Amino acid sequence: MAVAEQPADSTESRRPKPDAEQTVAIRTRALTKRYGDFTAVDSLDLTVRQGEVFGLLGPNGAGKTTTILMLLGLSEPSDGVARVLGLDPARDPRAVKRRVGYLPDAVGFYGGLTGRENLRYTARLNAIPTVRAEESIDRLLDQVGLTDAADHKVDTYSRGMKQRLGLADVLVKEPLVAILDEPTTSIDPTGVAEVLHLIRELADDGMAVLLSSHLLHQVQQICDRVAIFVGGKVVAQGAPNQLAEQSRGPMVLEISTMASIAAARTVVTGVSGVTSAEPDPRDPRVLVVTVDRDVRADIARALTSAGQPPVLLRRQGDELDEVYRRYFEGAA
Repeated sequence: MAVAEQPADSTESRRPKPDAEQTVAIRTRALTKRYGDFTAVDSLDLTVRQGEVFGLLGPNGAGKTTTILMLLGLSEPSDGVARVLGLDPARDPRAVKRRVGYLPDAVGFYGGLTGRENLRYTARLNAIPTVRAEESIDRLLDQVGLTDAADHKVDTYSRGMKQRLGLADVLVKEPLVAILDEPTTSIDPTGVAEVLHLIRELADDGMAVLLSSHLLHQVQQICDRVAIFVGGKVVAQGAPNQLAEQSRGPMVLEISTMASIAAARTVVTGVSGVTSAEPDPRDPRVLVVTVDRDVRADIARALTSAGQPPVLLRRQGDELDEVYRRYFEGAA
């Protein structure tokens, strides 16, 4: 549910600057939150820039939501510092809230009002002129797929519809930073794709987006960088492909062709650099190949020349769920 705030800054001051992609939107240094003897967030160093989607990745209880609450000024840190658009959330939480849109994992609205009326209420709280607000609300309802339900009362909405309305509610205040906690909860697959596309567009237009999620595949689709949380600590941080490169050991490939696995194995083992090739015990149609260097191009050429062009040729460990599992198991 929307919370009353002080009048918003002028439109000009709320827009990203031309070099927004170089501007630091969120920075934390040694940010720590303790509850008695329990440390929920431990010495967090984080930098999020305008124009990027940054993913906080980890299971429930890893410290993601606690971090978000400190960035919004809703919880004071035990140690360390946080800055959001240069502001200290602990000292000036209202100024932070005027510039930041927040979507919690459980969205609340006035159920007796329609979706459109809820958005109008948020616009009024943020002193957005009526004409501009109406134009923005129409556009946002269309973007989140709620045009047909816009004038229905929210207490008739499904949870997924409320989640979509929550994203529109975040954007109607024209924030410079969006903090989204599990934004695709309970949304159907088509809706998820649309929401992820919208989030990516927001960053491309200069907004900083901090996305908290445990859904690794979705994070990998749109995040420029991620931080992997385990037990309140960030155990790895960077672009997904960089994390994959840092965490994996010897190169292992997965290969499949339209030919028999035995025929593919004969061809693959004849390629220089291949040290072993065995059927995957989980899927006998896939050949698991260990190599001493990157010979994927050589393998592809050899298979194609033998009339067995590969339908699958990938390096194990490139998927974010595999990267996360290695970091999580290592930290544990």
